[in-house]
Amino acid sequence: MSPTPDFSPDFSHETRSGLRVAGVDEVGRGPLAGPVMAAAVVLDPLRIPPGLNDSKKLSEARRLELNDALLACADVAIGIASVEEIDRLNILHASLLAMTRAVAGLRTPPDHALIDGNFLPKGLCCPATPLIKGDGISLSIAAASIVAKTSRDRAMCALAQQYPGYGWERNAGYPTPLHRQALQDLGVTPHHRRSFKPVHNILYQASSATS
Repeated sequence: MSPTPDFSPDFSHETRSGLRVAGVDEVGRGPLAGPVMAAAVVLDPLRIPPGLNDSKKLSEARRLELNDALLACADVAIGIASVEEIDRLNILHASLLAMTRAVAGLRTPPDHALIDGNFLPKGLCCPATPLIKGDGISLSIAAASIVAKTSRDRAMCALAQQYPGYGWERNAGYPTPLHRQALQDLGVTPHHRRSFKPVHNILYQASSATS
């Protein structure tokens, strides 16, 4: 049996979709803590950094290199939805809000946006196309995935300095065994998502114990 080919993202969707195309991706839907962040990236067709791919397929060192390269040669913007917005809107709608903010933050509005996933955010300043698993298909979305993950990882490392013990500098707020145990031992911080079941359950247990 021949091995499955390893497909890489390309620039074909950008070429078909319009003159100035932004790739948009988000990171942070699964963590128990921290904001959800999105990035919008408009690549310069003549200065595309080599090796762009889905951020999950890249080492941390390679992501950092590509992130710096993108900041130097592309139009890049970050959009954030806070923990409070996640709890109020739900994580899907907060993710879409972060995407809308990212696109709005670009230096020059794009003619079209390629959105990772199967939902389109409301309030975009341009037409858009959803691409399921777009970070493995489109170079612009792959670039956005790299910028979004790098930015969020750095934000969680900064929060880890303020709230040590939860391992956010390593787990980025995802529900690892260490993080779950720290929730039991240290309690819920202002940066935990209270609408997420593990956090909600701990708050409920604490409330029941004092009532």
